[in-house]
Amino acid sequence: MIKKLMKSIREYKKPSILTSLCVFVEVVLEVLIPYVMSALIDQGIYQNSMPTILKLGLLLSLMAICSLVFGYLSGSFCAKASSGFAKNLRKDMFEKIQTFSFSNIDKFSPAGLVTRLTTDVNFLQNSYQMFIRGAVRAPFMLILSLIMTFTINAKMALILLCIAPFLVLGLFLILKKVHPIFKRTMKEYDDLNRTVQENVRAMRVVKSYVREEHEIEKFDVVGDQIYEDMTKANKILALTSPLMQVVIYSCMLLISLLGAKIIVSTNSTELTTGQLTVMFSYTMQILSSLMMLAYILVVSAIARPSAERIVELLNENQSIKNPDDPIMKVKSGDIDFDNVSFSYKDDISKLCLENIDLHIKSGQTVGILGNTGSSKSTLISLIPRLYDATVGEVKVGGKNVKDYDLKTLRDSVAVVLQKNTLFSGTIKENLLWGNENATDKQLQTACKLACADEFIEGFEKKYDTYLEEGGTNLSGGQKQRLCIARAVLKKPKILILDDSTSAVDTKTDKKIRMAFREELPKTTKIIISQRVASVQDADLIIIMESGKIASMGTHKELLKTSDLYKDIYESQNKKGGK
Repeated sequence: MIKKLMKSIREYKKPSILTSLCVFVEVVLEVLIPYVMSALIDQGIYQNSMPTILKLGLLLSLMAICSLVFGYLSGSFCAKASSGFAKNLRKDMFEKIQTFSFSNIDKFSPAGLVTRLTTDVNFLQNSYQMFIRGAVRAPFMLILSLIMTFTINAKMALILLCIAPFLVLGLFLILKKVHPIFKRTMKEYDDLNRTVQENVRAMRVVKSYVREEHEIEKFDVVGDQIYEDMTKANKILALTSPLMQVVIYSCMLLISLLGAKIIVSTNSTELTTGQLTVMFSYTMQILSSLMMLAYILVVSAIARPSAERIVELLNENQSIKNPDDPIMKVKSGDIDFDNVSFSYKDDISKLCLENIDLHIKSGQTVGILGNTGSSKSTLISLIPRLYDATVGEVKVGGKNVKDYDLKTLRDSVAVVLQKNTLFSGTIKENLLWGNENATDKQLQTACKLACADEFIEGFEKKYDTYLEEGGTNLSGGQKQRLCIARAVLKKPKILILDDSTSAVDTKTDKKIRMAFREELPKTTKIIISQRVASVQDADLIIIMESGKIASMGTHKELLKTSDLYKDIYESQNKKGGK
């Protein structure tokens, strides 16, 4: 896990190393300062030697100044290294997410991904900051201070060695207790983000059904759970302070008793007053080092669940990859499903599509009808290889879609999904997603085909009109037409409209279909719709039922052979749905 995370340091290795070097120099100086202080007391003050006092006093001042300088440098390098590590980690995670197929995305909730990119990375940043600074400072301070205490008096140094294990054991038990709590809290943060995300997106629904109080209550439940768990964890962690205090005062008391006895009994020959004073300093340095190690472990305990979640994402194997020698050109818009079956979980016993045998010629217009849940969208998602078939082969242009370069395949297949997604920016910027090199004339032509020019020309700034996130300042029909225009700009060999004219009136819907038939004769067009009127002039109409093709044919043929199609047609005609 650590090895995986350390790959995100990259160009920030140098400031990371410089941080540790500066900390090491700072520690050496801090350990030497009490030693010089001991000499100042014994050789200067007690001997009443002013030259010695001045000399050692000046040396102490220089050492203190150098310690401050190296402390500042270590802090500066540490900030740069930890912030850079967090930046790279977010970048690596985001790039990894971009490689995911739909099946990979299905394993992670949007709220969980947001938490990983924000809260989890922040915890890891703090942990890394402690690691390159505190994890260097504490061990060196501990080791060097122990060496100095043994140099001064081995008997008193043994007091520290005897008491320290009690502190270590206590800290270990505390950290063992809090780790599962922090791990649970990370999942609760996911729930919190999910609640906020849902409410922001569905604000109009919440208000129209007057469910504000219910949603506030739901948010409070999650917030209270996080509060309770964090409070419980911090109460346990709070035990580190009294534990530390007990150890510190016990050490001080024992050192004072033993040190005074040695000074009196040996007449300051085995231990001087200055050395006893310095022993207190080294004792504080040793115990503060242990405390710092404890704090590092606490931060690590908090960060460990975050690290596991991040590494889980980074280790996720991309389910759909380019072949070793991919085909770089799609010859035609021919589509073939050869006995295709599909399951979202690769489980043959839980098939969403079963024994699909379908052949579509390039340039044909194909309509797909079926009840909700009949796997219409699942069927078309196999064409641009958003998912891979579990059984059988899906072919485009006579070649298995698995043999194509992914970019080549998806550039040749334009899909307008049920959920119309527009991004914050101008209309022009959104349209250029279809073809970033498109000219203004091409944009206008695509919008004319999608009947989007009608409302765009009515805006004051026309194609430079700014769209809010999700296109909230447009109607449903307007958003659908812009998404269709964006897809047309790709100049695809296959154009798939997945119920993407549901918010468009029947007159405009017909104009769009007529424009496609006249202007895109060589493009294979697949139209999924709930309205018979949207597909009745198609070259082939497919009726889906429970993941299977129930029947297919032209409008006239299906009226004679398919009772389901006939029922749908007659029910919609009675309601005036033509």
